[in-house]
Order: sequence, then structure tokens, then C-alpha cells
Amino acid sequence: MKRRSDFAIELEPGALADRGSPINSFRTNTMAFIADALSRVKPSATIAVSQKARELKAKGRDVIGLGAGEPDFDTPDNIKKAAIDAINRGETKYTPVSGIPELRKAIAEKFKRENGLDYKPEQTIVGTGGKQILFNAFMATLNPGDEVIVPAPYWVSYPEMVALCGGTPVFVSTKQENNFKLTAAELESVITPKTKWFIFNSPSNPSGAAYSHDELKALTDVLVKHPHVWILTDDMYEHLTYGDFKFVTPVEVEPKLYDRTLTMNGVSKAYAMTGWRIGYAAGPIELIKAMDMIQGQQTSGACSIAQWAAVEALNGPQDFIPANKKIFEGRRDLVVSMLNQATGIKCPTPEGAFYVYPSCAGLMGKTAPSGKVMETDEDFVSELLESEGVAVVHGSAFGLGPNFRISYATSEEQLEEACKRIQRFCAACK
Repeated sequence: MKRRSDFAIELEPGALADRGSPINSFRTNTMAFIADALSRVKPSATIAVSQKARELKAKGRDVIGLGAGEPDFDTPDNIKKAAIDAINRGETKYTPVSGIPELRKAIAEKFKRENGLDYKPEQTIVGTGGKQILFNAFMATLNPGDEVIVPAPYWVSYPEMVALCGGTPVFVSTKQENNFKLTAAELESVITPKTKWFIFNSPSNPSGAAYSHDELKALTDVLVKHPHVWILTDDMYEHLTYGDFKFVTPVEVEPKLYDRTLTMNGVSKAYAMTGWRIGYAAGPIELIKAMDMIQGQQTSGACSIAQWAAVEALNGPQDFIPANKKIFEGRRDLVVSMLNQATGIKCPTPEGAFYVYPSCAGLMGKTAPSGKVMETDEDFVSELLESEGVAVVHGSAFGLGPNFRISYATSEEQLEEACKRIQRFCAACK
């Protein structure tokens, strides 16, 4: 178990050596001006990788970017039309902070229809993406010293949000031999009297791991025994599971957790609406009211046009989802097969999402074509990008390595070429 408790701002060597110079005086004054809270967090590694790939492409490099976590499909036409119709109707004013009534009703109906969960519309809230939902939940509940259990590998923003809101992330590492799934014993081992939240994400970003009913029941059995622990379940990849896998969410498995669970979801992944920025959640009414109060002093309601588009997403035809899933499943199988043919790479087959999280442990200590000895997964992804123009995200950014994350939300042609380059790079390492 690891706690993030000691934080420091890293300055460039000599940054404060000559305080009399105008440049160093500016640096000193700027650092004093920036809030101490920012010393607790670091920039998003996934955004940084995507930005680096864009910069190299702009310079003329042939780069295949596999860092972005968004579908390459376009938003379905019926959803786009609903947005256009909303504009033409003049739905361009401020909305209620927690969302338009039509969308909150659609969210409640979705939870009942797809998950068997009973929520009233007033128990739901709409945010500007899932990130805002998560952040506001932490802001509304965390006090200094409160602990939040974060299984690793984790989505890069979980611990940063917790830290910004004054809490303490408590990391518990999963194992690749368990397909990156937390066991009941591992969960039990990190629960303390200070634990306030347990973050659960299935299917997972970054590993793609998804919990079966029995696997999740083992965890909920532990949580039932600890009534002071709340559950924040991130179900954003609910509709992206493969084969005969059946998605379940914690309260569906254990109704006793209903009064202390916030179930978060959104339209970004399944409906190819990442840029529309609509996330939503349902939970106990007092928590929803607290989140509403924070959002009212923060951003107010999410974009009115995007909300009307989300109504159509949830209530309209869903037939494109199985078709998209089939494409994703084919891409997953291609990537897993080709990566497992690369020297030093071991890639498990994930149940969901659109990521794989292979180990590059077999390449640690090897010398890259540039002559650099690779000691970390960050070395590996940096050398891969420079040598072969393939941008992936290092596993240490997700709290568990030596691994790396590949998003297969791009064309099979691009994926096949990227995997060939990875194979070539690995073969060239000595």
C-alpha cells in the first residue's frame, strides 16, 4: 500500500541561484504566486503524449499516435441532428445546474433499463464530462486526512483529483497474472478508519480489465463490512465489452451499497461524443445536492446543445453500438496477437474498453537502437517514439509498470503498421 503524502515542486537547477536577476526574480515571484495545492499534482501523461505526437507530426515526422483515449468513429447522425434541432429551437440559454429535466429523466430511465437501478431524476446530475462529476464528488466530500483507495493501474486523473481536493490517494497494485483485477484480500488490506472512498473502474482505463459478476461480488462483500467506505464507480466503458462478457455495476451486484455509491457514466466513449463533454451520475440525494452546489459556483450547467444531443444518445437508436464493438474487438485481437510476437513484450487480452496494457519487462536493461540503456517503461516509450514514430503512454503514469498503454481506437491499417514498428524496434534492442 502506498500513500501520496509528501509533495514538492521541482525547480530547474540553479533557478534560485541568482535572485537578483530579472529572470530569476520573475521565477521566484511566480512560484510564490502559484497555489501550494498545485505542488500535489502533475500534468496528465496521456494529454502530454498526444501533444508530443502532434508536435512531431507538425514537424513532418511520420508518427502514429496511440495515446488518445477516444473513439475514431464520428458521432451518429441522429445525435448530431438532435443538436442542430436544439439550436434551431433556440435551446441556447443557461440550463439548470444539474442538467435539463429531459436529460435527467433519460439518465434515470437508462439506469433502470440497462442496470436495473432505481433512481429518481433528482438523484442524477449532469456535468461537463465525467471528470467534472468525479472532481465535484471529491470536492464535496473530502477533508484533509481522508483516504481514497485507488487500484493500480489507474486512470491518470484519479489521484490528482483526490490530491487537489485535499484527500490522500492510497494505491493498491494489482497483478498482471490476475489480469490487473483487484482481489478481495487486496482491497481488505488497504481499508482503514480514514478510508472515505473506493474508486472502481470496470472496464478499466488503462488495462481494459473488466470484472465479472462473481469477481465484483467478492469486492462488494468486503465493502458491505465497512459501512464508512463509499464507492465511486466509473462505468464510462460499460458498453465496450467483448465476446460473451456481461457488464455489471456494484449496486446491481450488491443493493446494500445503494445508499453509499455514486455511479458515474457518460456519452463520450460508447456514443463517440468525447468533444461534447457530457458526463453524468446518480446517487444519494444529499450527495447530489452538494455536488450541485459546487457546480453552481463553478461552471453552472453543461452546454445546452450537448445536453439535448445526450438526450437523443440515451433515448435514440442503439444499434450502432454492437457494430462499433465488433470493430473494436477485431482491433483488440489484432493488437494482442502482434504485440505477443514482439521480443520482450507480453500482452494479456482485456475484456473491454479500447486499450491494451502490455508488459515491457523483457526489454528492461536492453540497449535501444540509439545506444541508450532502457531502465524504465518511460525510457521504452521515449525510445520507441524517437526510433519508430509510435506514440504510446508509459505504464508508470498509471501507477504500475514496466508496462505501456496502447489505445486501439484507430484504423486497423494504422494499428498493423504501428505493431510492425514495435516488433522492429524490440528486435533491434540488444
